[in-house]
Amino acid sequence: MNIQKIIKIGALVISLIAVYFLVRIMMLGDEAIESDVANQGVLTGFANLAYVVLAIAAISAILFSLVNLVSQPEKLKKALMSLGVFALVMAVAWFASSGEERLLSDGTTLTAGQSQLVEAGIKAFYLLILLAAGLMLFFGVKKMLSK
Repeated sequence: MNIQKIIKIGALVISLIAVYFLVRIMMLGDEAIESDVANQGVLTGFANLAYVVLAIAAISAILFSLVNLVSQPEKLKKALMSLGVFALVMAVAWFASSGEERLLSDGTTLTAGQSQLVEAGIKAFYLLILLAAGLMLFFGVKKMLSK
């Protein structure tokens, strides 16, 4: 039995379970689910199924991406270079930000480390926007001049 057949059977089983929960929810109705806590277990089962499907999708996407990267060294090199540039941008943003303790509107306190992390995230966002805009401008001008 090949992998495609196994995946199709698994998808069919998950679909049938989802249809079962959907039919049970529709048969109970909104008022019955809202008024009685015992009927809310149907929603819990449906949500758990959604979590399982999400986990399967995320794990398979990560797994197949890693397998693809390992099997093609040139793509792995580009991915690691991109990761290094991103880490460099994050480091520049971290060292360029200052952490100051702040009192929030709900009465809690934002520590200096948390404040520095938030500020670093904002600065990294701006740096990445500038980097993307600069690269688009550079390659756009280069393309226009080469024609």
